[in-house]
This record gives sequence, C-alpha cells and structure tokens, in this order.
Amino acid sequence: QLQASGGGLVQAGGSLRLSCAVSGGTFTAALAWFRQAPGKEREFVAGINGLSGSTTYADSVKGRFTISRDRAKNTVYLQMNTLEFEDTAIYFCASSNTYFVSSRAQNWDYWGQGTLVTVSS
Repeated sequence: QLQASGGGLVQAGGSLRLSCAVSGGTFTAALAWFRQAPGKEREFVAGINGLSGSTTYADSVKGRFTISRDRAKNTVYLQMNTLEFEDTAIYFCASSNTYFVSSRAQNWDYWGQGTLVTVSS
C-alpha cells in the first residue's frame, strides 16, 4: 500500500517535497514517481533501484528533481525545485515486485492515490 502526500499550489520557481509512505511489499522493491497532467498519459518522473539505490530521471526533470528513500521510515520522497508551469499534474508513487526501474507505467505493480501539484506561472 502506498500513500502519497505533499502536493499543493506553488509559484513557478518554487519548491515542493512529495512523500510516499510504503507499507508491505519487498525490501528490495523499486520505487518511482509518475505524473499525469490533464488530457495526457501518465509519464515517468523518477525511480530508484531497490538493490543498488541508483536513481533514474526523466529528461524534463533532471537537475531539478531528486528522488530519495528512507528505509527506516519506509518512505520515498521527491524533492522538486525550480518548478515550472509544465510540472502541474497529479503525482503518483509506485512500487514494483522487482528491484529494477522501468519508465513504463504498465511495468509497475502498486500505485498510490496521487497528490496534486499545481504550479502557477
């Protein structure tokens, strides 16, 4: 089970940190953040490998977003800096039954309910 939080309204150039509390699942599960803007398909934002801890980012957020994982708290975070209007979307956290990160939404097994991020221009 995944529970995302931390969304809200922010001005362009601002920052937000999303959190996703993870319960159940395997210790080595990969975790990721996706987003879906109105009228668009769900897209990969960032992921973290369940074994190595290596991270992967979509080109559109590289250098601005950081995904991290706190195993002690069973939580994955998405630190979003220098937000742009185009980052406006519902953000979903996801976990996998495997340790590797896929950018394809259909390869992820469990999803949180989503948290809305609105960036005003």
